Amino acid sequence: MIVFETERLIVRWVTKGDAQFIIDLLNSDGWLQNIGDRNVKTIADAERYIKIKMISDYERVGFGMYVIELKSNNELIGMSGLVDRPGLEGIDLGFALLPEYEGMGYAFEANESLLIHAREMKINHLKAITLPANMPSRKLLEKLGFFMVKEFYMKGDPELLCLYDLMMEE
Repeated sequence: MIVFETERLIVRWVTKGDAQFIIDLLNSDGWLQNIGDRNVKTIADAERYIKIKMISDYERVGFGMYVIELKSNNELIGMSGLVDRPGLEGIDLGFALLPEYEGMGYAFEANESLLIHAREMKINHLKAITLPANMPSRKLLEKLGFFMVKEFYMKGDPELLCLYDLMMEE
């Protein structure tokens, strides 16, 4: 299901058919360094991850992480979405791109429209978390209007994180 489109992108629900893309993204250097190893190495692992971590969110809360696809050639380039993350009060905006698509404005384009989508769903307060050293993500969050609240440790996670916040007008 298409969630929204931008000038260059289609943002849609993930499907089991996206399993190879999920393997590629979750094992990319940026994902491993900034998000962590999810131990998704095979098509079966990816299909299970899609079902348990992504499709279940669509069914449970009506939103989740979405696939970002180029309109020009239907290439899958990343993910962006809204997550009701355990251990974090509020809805979390998350995103990741394959390395070859970073620095081209795709993450900003997708997430700027995601903020509009969130407002349409009556979600007017968003959070975001990232590692302190992940300067590209931090800069993008600030460009989108988020501000850093604090550095903190999420329960069960040994990594120091930056917590960002965004209150959107209704």
